[in-house]
Amino acid sequence: MIQKVVLAITLFLVILVALTFGENVASQLFAWIRHVTGIVIYSFSDIFNIVWAYLLVNKAKVLLAAIITIPATIWVLRSQGDQLKKPTNNRKIAIILALFLGWLGAHRFYLGQIGWGLFFLILLYFIAPIAVIAGLIDAVRYMFMSEDDFPATL
Repeated sequence: MIQKVVLAITLFLVILVALTFGENVASQLFAWIRHVTGIVIYSFSDIFNIVWAYLLVNKAKVLLAAIITIPATIWVLRSQGDQLKKPTNNRKIAIILALFLGWLGAHRFYLGQIGWGLFFLILLYFIAPIAVIAGLIDAVRYMFMSEDDFPATL
């Protein structure tokens, strides 16, 4: 019962803070990025343009990173595959993904919920702050969910 109350209060605070400060925080974040890196960002489409420009200039680095990542991922999956299949690890990974990449729906894709992952991407395109809030809500929800209840979300 206490977990449900804490979850409700946490969600309320996250939504309240996001609604109150969301736009201001984003503009401050963009100003800080401009100050630190010299890169001017006014919207999320600017981020896409910056990433695209980076990819065009650093094709070799991106290709090398992909070439190194593929065998490393295969090695990790083969050596730690049994550990990764444990429900507790799925939950922990989903929490981390929801915290850091929830706005992209990465946690939903990881859990095999492709439709919800696509929904997060569409939401990010049209209303980015809501996508960030939804990712944080999922992270909090997964944190307070019992081990027995988590597989039911899959």
